[in-house]
Amino acid sequence: MTTIAVIYWSSTGNVARLAGAAADAAGKAGADVRLRRIADLPDDTYVPGTEEAARELRDRTADVPVASLDDLAWADGILIGTPVRFGLPAAPVLRFVDATAPLSIPGGLADKAVSAFTSGSAPHGGHETAILALHNAFCHWGSLILATGSTDPVLFRPQNGNPYGASAVSRNVPGQVHEENIAAVEFQARRVVRVAGLLRGLADQ
Repeated sequence: MTTIAVIYWSSTGNVARLAGAAADAAGKAGADVRLRRIADLPDDTYVPGTEEAARELRDRTADVPVASLDDLAWADGILIGTPVRFGLPAAPVLRFVDATAPLSIPGGLADKAVSAFTSGSAPHGGHETAILALHNAFCHWGSLILATGSTDPVLFRPQNGNPYGASAVSRNVPGQVHEENIAAVEFQARRVVRVAGLLRGLADQ
């Protein structure tokens, strides 16, 4: 069975909602799925006015296991979700990526299908650059970057259009993810399952 890790950090719930949808879609596509949250940093900062929503999310997702290098090693395919922070991935996500060297440098992430998704406050507010910044790391890992592309009708719906990975415009409203964005990340997850399965089959030959 194809194994998929959906790994995310979310500040107020938007990325968490995308991650949950991706994990559900991957499971429905026949994969064995691990949904994992990236650990908070001691000094995480939040958009002013969203602190209460952030605390509520921490409580609501306390039972979601914290992501580890074992989850990355186990997975045939990986989806990573991050909020946009000044056009970059959030600091906890970058810290997690920094910690992958013991696994990635010996080749433990090579030839895996890897994809990224995001949520940001405004259109053209750094969605694409946050995803592409993660793509830089995926290149160092030796992974195979799997973008959504412009490859399915769902990606042409008015709330979508980003060809690098699913993204949502939150307007700083906690949990605000359009159903068209959910459909996009579900497509993205199914695509990762399919390609990761093909890669696993080749590796087993």
